[in-house]
Parts: sequence; C-alpha cells; structure tokens
Amino acid sequence: MKLYDTMSREKVEFRPLSPPRVNMYVCGLTVYDHMHIGHARTFISFDIIAKYLAYSGYNVRLIVNITDIDDKIIARAAERDIPALQLSAEFADEFQEDMKSLGVGSVSEYVRASDNIEEILAMVRSLVEGGFAYAIDGSVYFDVSRTSDYGKLSGQSMDQILAGARVEVDERKRNPGDFALWKEARPGEVSWESPWGRGRPGWHIECSAMSMKYLGETLDIHGGGEDLIFPHHENEIQQSESLTHKEFARYWMHCGLLNTGGAKMSKSLKNFSTVRETLRQFPAETVRFFFANSLYRRQIDFSDASLQESDQARRRLEGFVLSLHTAGGHGSGDDLAARLESDFRQSMDDDFNTRDVIASLFTNLREANRLRDEGRLSADGAGKVLAALKRVNGVLGIIRQESFRRDGLEKEVEDLIQERERARKERDYGRADDIRSRLIEMGIVLEDTAEGVKWRRK
Repeated sequence: MKLYDTMSREKVEFRPLSPPRVNMYVCGLTVYDHMHIGHARTFISFDIIAKYLAYSGYNVRLIVNITDIDDKIIARAAERDIPALQLSAEFADEFQEDMKSLGVGSVSEYVRASDNIEEILAMVRSLVEGGFAYAIDGSVYFDVSRTSDYGKLSGQSMDQILAGARVEVDERKRNPGDFALWKEARPGEVSWESPWGRGRPGWHIECSAMSMKYLGETLDIHGGGEDLIFPHHENEIQQSESLTHKEFARYWMHCGLLNTGGAKMSKSLKNFSTVRETLRQFPAETVRFFFANSLYRRQIDFSDASLQESDQARRRLEGFVLSLHTAGGHGSGDDLAARLESDFRQSMDDDFNTRDVIASLFTNLREANRLRDEGRLSADGAGKVLAALKRVNGVLGIIRQESFRRDGLEKEVEDLIQERERARKERDYGRADDIRSRLIEMGIVLEDTAEGVKWRRK
C-alpha cells in the first residue's frame, strides 16, 4: 500500500508504527457556523481512507478534534449575546449530526478543546520550561528561532513564510513568526486559570495536546485540508517535536480544496453551500460519489450541475446493481466477484485512487449485466458479485443499502415508473425515454396496458 506523503512530496510505502494498529488524527472544525460542503470533502475522503485501512485488516483509531473556543467563536457569540461555549456546543452537535448524515462512520472519538485544558496547559508549561516558549503579559508564544527546520512541511524558508503568510501581529513578540500557545483573556471572554493568569489556548497547541493524549507521541497519519499545511500543521510539528524529540507523524496527508466559481469555498468569501442545504437536494451517496470520483488530493470544482451529473452516474451504477437481482441463468460469478475486489484493492493501494475504483466498478458491473443478459450468470453467481460489491461499498458508501436487497429492485422500478408517468404528463418525452432505457438496462420490460403500466423482468 502506498500513499502520498506531504512531507516527502512523493508516494511512499505505508508502514504504521505498531501494526495492525493505525492511529489517525484529522483536524476538525472551528464550530462557529454551519458545516459547508468544502469541509465535507475532507471528512468524506478520510472516512474512505480509514474504512479502507480497516477493510485491509488494520485496527484503526481515528480522532477528529473540535475547536470550540476561538476568536471567531467569541465574536459570533457576542453578536448573538450568548456565552461562547454555548454557541460552540450548538454547532459542535450539529457538526457531528452532519457527519452522520454524510455516512462518516469511521471516527472513533470527537474531542473538544475545552475538555482538554489541563493537557494543553501541561504542554505549554513544558515548552516554557524547556526554553522553547516565553510569556509576555499573560500570553505565551512559541519561539521559532529555537528550531532549525521550521518550514519543512510546507517546503518554505522562514523568509518566504514571513513574506507570504499572515502571522499573528504583536509587537511584543521576539520574532514576527512566533505563534501563540496561550492567549491572555480580554475582559468578559471565556477563560481558564493558568500560571500566566486567566486565558485560553492558541489554535495550534490544542491539536498537539489532544493527539498525544488520545493517540500517543507519534501518529501514523495526520490529515486535514491542504489549507492547513501552513501555518497550522507546520506549527504543530515544531511545538510537538520540540517537546518529545520524536517524529510527530509518520505520514502527512492533505485533501485538495473544493473550489466554486474559480475561488476556494470558504465562509469568509460567503461562497459556500452548507451540508444541510446540499443534502436537501441530493442523497449523501451522491455527495460521496462526487468526491470519490476524483483523487482526494486534487482540487476540484463544485456546482449544482456537477452534483447533478454525479447523481445521474451514481443512479446508473445502482441500476446495474439492481439488475443483478434479475439474474437466473447459469454461471458461478466467482471470477467476476474476485476481479471486482481485486481491481478495488489494486486502485486503493495506489494512494487511495477512488476515481479508478469507480471506473472499474462500471466496467465490471457492465460485464456482469452482459453475462446476465446472455443467461450466463446464475442467481447464486449474481449474489456473489453483489456480496463483493457490498464489501467495496462498505468503504465508499456510494450505493444505497436497499439496492442490495431484492425488494429494493421492486421499489426502484415502481419509483421510476411513476417518474416516467409524470414526465409523460408534462410532455417531457425525452426524460420519459431515458427512464425507459434505464429500466431496460436493469432488465425490466414495460408494457403499456389499458389498466396502466405493467412491468416484468426480462
């Protein structure tokens, strides 16, 4: 199995620290607003990766953090005139509900910064005592001059980083690139007692402290969106490795950004669609298909039209699945079922190439339907193909579960017939013909009778 490691900038063989255990940490949300579909791209991608590792025999523990105290949370809470932790608790619960709605089921635990203040403070104290951090008027900063390899993840020198990146402005800092580990509380802000007075954690320190608490000092995989490479992940490395003198993560994986209208989808640009808005239009399987139909680390463009195309393609794939319930010829299906999973493993072992997986699914299921049409696939053989596909879908989550049941075929056919009738009443004969063609692909023959439309298996 090979994956693309951001640190080495190449595909490398995956060798976890203590197999079969795999410890993964993926940066979650700062919960001051609704989760948007750009966030979903990251979490669905890592859900597929974690599920494939489990499919391959690994014992995966995946932690996702929730930043529930932050400048943006404090500002939004002030707008609504409610406590900051009340606001973040509301959106944290919604985030976890959205993850469930998207079929993200591989997360072992969601951990919140506010529940781990003790561990965060302990790490800040150790960095100060080790000479890697310093306190100024109630705030504590990491001293980047104490490290020799700052920028190794992003591939930039310190001069490039300072010239091209936005850093926390504070004239009291020793170096412009020094970043906050602990922030002095302003009047009325949520805060905790510390050796430097009341304050709250910086953004970067929470992930180092929580990942070490739940997964140990060296992670197997640390992941997130590519926009987190700098400064967040770069800073995590420096503060963690300064403290432990160990490699913080064996592999760094980053998802490409989701763009819309040529720009990164983000709350600051107000060019986003929330997960809940999207799921009112399309099923979660379509959203997962859309993301899986591209390599996770490539940037992709999002639009309603692209989701519509994915929905149509996914439904064609489901049509192939449903049609296997009509098989009744001769032939075991053993070779086809084996090839379907073999192709899946080959593509996934090559940096989790889900795009190639989907292409091979269409190829193998078309072959299965050809054998069915020729009477060379028995019901038992079709069952073996369906069982293999169900195992693959347990990783991808792009096919509705009811499609694997025989009664799922009957419901799908009835729904398509009703949709065809609506199209005919609206004189949309092109759509009606498309639906009839889809039913024929599924092995269903329609008969227009005086009593209405009847159907039978071909």
